[in-house]
Amino acid sequence: MGIETNKLTKERDSNLELFRIVTMLLIVAHHYVVNSNLLLPIMENYPSAKSIFLLLFGWAGKTGINCFVMITGYFMCTSAITIRKALKLLLEVEFYNVVFYCIFVATGYIDISLKSLIIGLLPISSIKYDFVSCYLAFFCFIPFLNILIKGMNQKQHLLLAGLLLLIFSVFPLMLIPVNYSYLIWFMVIYLIAAYLRLYPPQWSLNKRIVGLGLLGCLVLSMASVIIGGWLSIKYNKPLYYFFVSDSNRPFALATAVGAFLFFKNLNIGYCKIINTIAASTFGVLLIHANCEAMRQWLWRETLNNASHFNGNIYLHAILSVVGVYVVCTIIDYCRIKVLENPVFKLIDKKIGNNG
Repeated sequence: MGIETNKLTKERDSNLELFRIVTMLLIVAHHYVVNSNLLLPIMENYPSAKSIFLLLFGWAGKTGINCFVMITGYFMCTSAITIRKALKLLLEVEFYNVVFYCIFVATGYIDISLKSLIIGLLPISSIKYDFVSCYLAFFCFIPFLNILIKGMNQKQHLLLAGLLLLIFSVFPLMLIPVNYSYLIWFMVIYLIAAYLRLYPPQWSLNKRIVGLGLLGCLVLSMASVIIGGWLSIKYNKPLYYFFVSDSNRPFALATAVGAFLFFKNLNIGYCKIINTIAASTFGVLLIHANCEAMRQWLWRETLNNASHFNGNIYLHAILSVVGVYVVCTIIDYCRIKVLENPVFKLIDKKIGNNG
């Protein structure tokens, strides 16, 4: 998610960098639907073409989270956390937290209080639901996870991943209560990605098998959303995203694994444009999903998604998501060039490039 150094990103083939871009677009599309007031007209008009389109347009947010953490696991399981990497991640998070907190306080979207100050300025505000906070906490566990991975053989690694999936992914479907959190789940995804890196199954290297598997997962995921819409109407409950509603749902996980393997097997080679855009994917997330005030301003007021339901919602949805992604990428690119690169030139003189 942009946690690796720019140098590594520039040297890397562009297949998984393109994967970062695609998955972030899916996350932005998910936020377009669920962070606006669109769900009410969607269900009031279901199963109209617009309602089905919007549900499918926004279904893959949690799958995208799995994809990003999987990329982290794939690269970091054979790497090491350095001061430079940790500091770069922390400073990026803090920069956007401080900037947007000040902006929304100044514009009246956030009232100044001790609680808002803590939530707005601290890098970690909630380990329960907040993705960025959980990701930062998870990042601290990577060195210990790597020790665990190195101490296991292939069979032990597979059994551990299988046991964790049984508990955190299968048990909830069997209505067995499980205390689930992003922090724990990210560790599960990390172990899966590490296994695919260290012990890639033969089938995972076959483009045809992986492509067909991904297609099957996509069809099942989308079908579950359409069926979930019918169930939502029948039982008057929000069941439209039941099978993909969180990252530990089987369809969200299977689709993420399939998509990851599909892009990993592509032979794109190095593309500077793709890698440059991909370097700002985490920044796109930090900007457009920064806080509740941002969601209110962006989706409900500025773009006013719900008001376009009876108009050309198809064009509005596509242009809004692409536009948000492009603007956020430009903002983060400027941050990297104007602030991050000069700051880390100074830091590198103190700790060295490998510090």
